[in-house]
Amino acid sequence: MAECGSFRSAAVRLSRVQSAISHAIANLEAELGLALFDRTGHRPVLTPEGQSLLANARDILLRVDAMPARARGLGEGGELELPLTVDTLFPIGMVGAALTKMRAAYPSVSIRLAVEPLGGPIASLIDKRSLAIVVGEDFRDPRIALEAISSVEQVAVVSVEHPLARRQSRNTISLQDLADHLQIVLSDPTPLTEGRMFGVLSPQTCQVTNQDTKHAMILAGLGWGRLPSWQVERDLRERRLVRLATTAFGRRSQVAAEAYLAHRLDEPFGPAALAFRQALMQMAEA
Repeated sequence: MAECGSFRSAAVRLSRVQSAISHAIANLEAELGLALFDRTGHRPVLTPEGQSLLANARDILLRVDAMPARARGLGEGGELELPLTVDTLFPIGMVGAALTKMRAAYPSVSIRLAVEPLGGPIASLIDKRSLAIVVGEDFRDPRIALEAISSVEQVAVVSVEHPLARRQSRNTISLQDLADHLQIVLSDPTPLTEGRMFGVLSPQTCQVTNQDTKHAMILAGLGWGRLPSWQVERDLRERRLVRLATTAFGRRSQVAAEAYLAHRLDEPFGPAALAFRQALMQMAEA
């Protein structure tokens, strides 16, 4: 009725008599206790209350229309939701592209995405979430199956304005040189790394909770640290950051770690997870 502009036009569209449409609207108004249409003019128009409830009605109809597709997915053993926890070192753009391809095949599957450092991805699987992407060999659990995806390179960098950047033009930076300056490091939201340190060479540290903050602090010249190559490629090219001239973090201040798609052994892949896995592997091989 709201789309057709009149009770008569609505009746034609619905193949009903006009009196049936008018009666149905009147009954609905009586049940709700308010007027949905203002009938004082030449044509009935929605009242403010009717306009507000129309949005709710459309939302309900969309959900009803989505039920058959969701029911088909459930009948095929499909997931209602795909929880995914990604290591902060892994390129999130690749994850987004793979999820987009998955959603094209399974549009009714919702996504719950988290990005966590260090032990976060493995901890999420221990807590019974569906999938994770982990980077490195530091976190293993006999309940978790790992499948190699690709390698992720990390580069030791510092702001071009930092004293270490000016010093390295003269000679190689030693471990003592690094220890004399603040190192920006990630903190672990889980207890899995309690009592363990990963790549921390300076007694002076600034602990941050996510990779973007770490990146921002290094760019600001607060300290030095390691960042994934995909995140700093442009900064290095445009000379906002420079590689640290040290052999303490591999040749050219760069080391690579393997990235894995991980899931619990007692929770095999569902159709949507398999579609995500396939898309991710194809992108990694390209």
